Amino acid sequence: MAPQEGTSLPVRTMEVARALAAAGIVSEVRELSESTRTAAEAAAALSCDVGAIANSLVFMSDDEAVLVLTSGRHKVDVTALATRWGRGKLRRATPEQVRQATGQAIGGVAPVGHPQRLPTVVDEALSDYPRLWAAAGTPHTVFPTTVTELLHLTEGILLPVGP
Repeated sequence: MAPQEGTSLPVRTMEVARALAAAGIVSEVRELSESTRTAAEAAAALSCDVGAIANSLVFMSDDEAVLVLTSGRHKVDVTALATRWGRGKLRRATPEQVRQATGQAIGGVAPVGHPQRLPTVVDEALSDYPRLWAAAGTPHTVFPTTVTELLHLTEGILLPVGP
């Protein structure tokens, strides 16, 4: 769903809504009163399984920002993922690197709406859920999605990100 003129959504969230619309994804961005900064907070606010939360995590690989969309039910095994992905060592990006790469702050990073597309991996564990929730640019905004939509939006690849 395209953003409506005059809506009160934050600027970063409007950019995400525009990116969704431009990709032909019909999705309604929601602004919640509860924080969705962590997967547990998002799951509680949305009354869903924590595994259905698609966390957008930014890592650095050979001085390049990369995006890993992981299920909220587990953590990324950076060594195993780097090997599977054929990349150099992965390390968590600093808050400044996250903002520079995405234009968004940690806790609200969306899969899209960034200044430029980031190399992306989508966690195959997200395939276990027919409906996922991803951040929409702020710690209080989310949108419903699917693994297929995330792969389309990010031009990412599906890989296991755990051990």
